[in-house]
Amino acid sequence: MLALDIKDILSFKDGTLVSSAQFNYMFDIEWLMKQYPEQYRKCPLTIVHGEQRESKKRLENSGANYSNITFCQAKLDIPFGTHHTKMMFLLYKEGFRVVIHTSKKMWVSPVLPKLKSPSAADGDSPTSFKSDLLEYVSSYGAPGLNEWLQIIKQHDFSTVGVVLIGSVPGRHVGSKRLQCWGIKKFEKSNVLNLHGSPKEVVQPDWPLICQFSSIGSLGASPDQWLLGEFSTSLSTVKNSSLGSQSTSVKLVFPTVENVRKSLQGYPAGASLPYSIKVAQKQPYLKNYLHQWKSDKLGRTEASPHIKTYIRLSPDNSNMAWFLLTSANLSKAAWGALEKKGSQFMIRSYELGVLFLPKFFEMELFSTPASVKKDFSKLFPVPYDVPLTPYSKDDEPWIWDIPHIKAPDRNGMMWCPP
Repeated sequence: MLALDIKDILSFKDGTLVSSAQFNYMFDIEWLMKQYPEQYRKCPLTIVHGEQRESKKRLENSGANYSNITFCQAKLDIPFGTHHTKMMFLLYKEGFRVVIHTSKKMWVSPVLPKLKSPSAADGDSPTSFKSDLLEYVSSYGAPGLNEWLQIIKQHDFSTVGVVLIGSVPGRHVGSKRLQCWGIKKFEKSNVLNLHGSPKEVVQPDWPLICQFSSIGSLGASPDQWLLGEFSTSLSTVKNSSLGSQSTSVKLVFPTVENVRKSLQGYPAGASLPYSIKVAQKQPYLKNYLHQWKSDKLGRTEASPHIKTYIRLSPDNSNMAWFLLTSANLSKAAWGALEKKGSQFMIRSYELGVLFLPKFFEMELFSTPASVKKDFSKLFPVPYDVPLTPYSKDDEPWIWDIPHIKAPDRNGMMWCPP
């Protein structure tokens, strides 16, 4: 199945809902409540958000008519940070489910049974998903999430086959804290070093492909972060020292033409924030950019508000891993070293799931470009490979400047205030 919506996830086909939690960046409470089946609209619901001051009051007022809703504010102590995580907790009479998603792609756990003797140490998976989820939820330091921490402890996550990759705001110090979050989770003594493909299989010529819907300030040159600590961390392979492999980086982000010809036309660009002020400081980025193109899945005209990262073979046939996440291409989301590498600073909450072949009893994942008959190894990459580089006339979508050379499919121009 290539398409699900939130009503499918919240339906009663997988169990009888007892309570739920929704973690997100933005909320429309009236719309959200209509997505639940009518018989579940009075079940306890926890809303985890990052709104502050007046926007926090507006959000809470929008839920005033629902006595079953509890609001939980995520701390954002570092300027320009956001609560960008998208996650659902669904507690059924029959078990517990976790959903981690963006607006257009999602991972849904099995319904996880309750343990006979619940504890934090029992019922974890080989991917350490349960312990990582407990650590992530604990990082909020929010009393409103204590009940959910107990629910997680009470359930069996042993069948979960993905690795949790989270970002938590803060200036993290100490070897353990440095390795918990963001790009540091991929490094030596961590996920890719322990469970990734070996260097004999994944060679330095396997590019890192990053697809996202927003671009932050990455520095005046690519070596400052993009080709520095970011690509170095994500290029880690099994039993290798950090930095032993450097790889090329390819970026997938919509062109102006991609947005103009999308189903929504120019308004789709309102969800693709890349500002002219930032773009002018990093003109080198165009050398790495590729068009959004998804002809094989019929998604080229669907504006891609998703974030995926993969390590792809040079012939486009195999993947060493696949990451679905809320994290866009920014230091705020992924983190950056400070104080000569002794401190790791992250501004935002982010969350994603990493698929590794090891946990699916494979050496590598196969892409649609290579699969002819055996679809059991096929991994649904959301865009076409090989990638299509920007042409000399292509420009990345920038959301805060006019686009008036040609109207979109609805006859509209883009003239931001």
